[in-house]
Amino acid sequence: MSDHILHGAENPAGGIGFFEKWLSVWVALCIVAGIAAGNLLPGLFGFLASLEYASVNMVVAVLIWAMVFPMMVNVDFASLSHVGDRPKGLVLTLAVNWLIKPFTMAALGVLFFKHVFAGFIPPADAEHYIAGLILLGAAPCTAMVFVWSQMTRGDATYTLVQVSVNDVIMVFAFAPIVALLLGVTSIAVPWSTLIISTLLYVVVPLIAGAWVRHRLVARSKGEAGGQAAVARFTERLKPVSVLGLLATVVLLFGFQGDVIVSRPFIIVLIAMPLLVQSYGIFFLAYGAAKAWKVPFNVAAPCALIGTSNFFELAVAVAISLFGLHSGAALATVVGVLVEVPVMLSLVAFANRTRHWFDQA
Repeated sequence: MSDHILHGAENPAGGIGFFEKWLSVWVALCIVAGIAAGNLLPGLFGFLASLEYASVNMVVAVLIWAMVFPMMVNVDFASLSHVGDRPKGLVLTLAVNWLIKPFTMAALGVLFFKHVFAGFIPPADAEHYIAGLILLGAAPCTAMVFVWSQMTRGDATYTLVQVSVNDVIMVFAFAPIVALLLGVTSIAVPWSTLIISTLLYVVVPLIAGAWVRHRLVARSKGEAGGQAAVARFTERLKPVSVLGLLATVVLLFGFQGDVIVSRPFIIVLIAMPLLVQSYGIFFLAYGAAKAWKVPFNVAAPCALIGTSNFFELAVAVAISLFGLHSGAALATVVGVLVEVPVMLSLVAFANRTRHWFDQA
């Protein structure tokens, strides 16, 4: 993220980059390109699918790392020293992200795919779609949080604290929560693959990002210089991250091309529980923050963090656990398509209701 994003509290205008603003459009175009390529070049996609080791597809792993690494460089563990400042917002964020959100997403997945949509979807496919939703629900957002915080003029330092604490918890909690929920929904859990995925896509990039951040800050003079160096570094990596995301979408929908051409309505069905979850979680956290008298510049980012997902991690783990052609992988990619327009609508709502809250 650029320096103005990390210091969004000082930018009264707020804003969002061109790519982020139109992310759903780019993803939609890549979906079309992927479906077309998958149907026209099945041999190529078959070869790419075969490039895997220990249930991890090497091509997708490289692309996911390209997306995840810049986010991890932005995580400032020094901000954990401020964990006790204004604890209400942090308590709400952690409660929503780890005690509520994964379980409501699993419940909605079961409700929609085993009951509401039971007549439209084979039971085996339903299990995979539920698994994809669970992976999204158990992975709180890491990067786009800074954009949403800036757009609501949130407290940038406090947002960084929330993200850093979430990432530390994710290292230890993601795999057990996913395993628990997959077990509850009667899906076999390959523990070794789940642990490898967590190490590969969370622990290792987090450690690598922390080391790079330390080196960048060490070469700079003072805290402000270090933050500027980190911002310049991640800004230079942004095109790589963008290409990683779009290439991953093309690949995933290329692998799913024949299924989607024959059953396009499945995208709509997957989107419905995601929409219910997103708006429900936001209003739960936002309402709780208002009732608890949390100031707006903490309350808005707090609710938005709980609403958005770390979809890069969800996509990678879905592929590792269930395969490139799985319904779980498809569900996590639909999450990308749904998230940005939903989050923009919630940012607009939060800004219109700013007067409901105390101002810090």
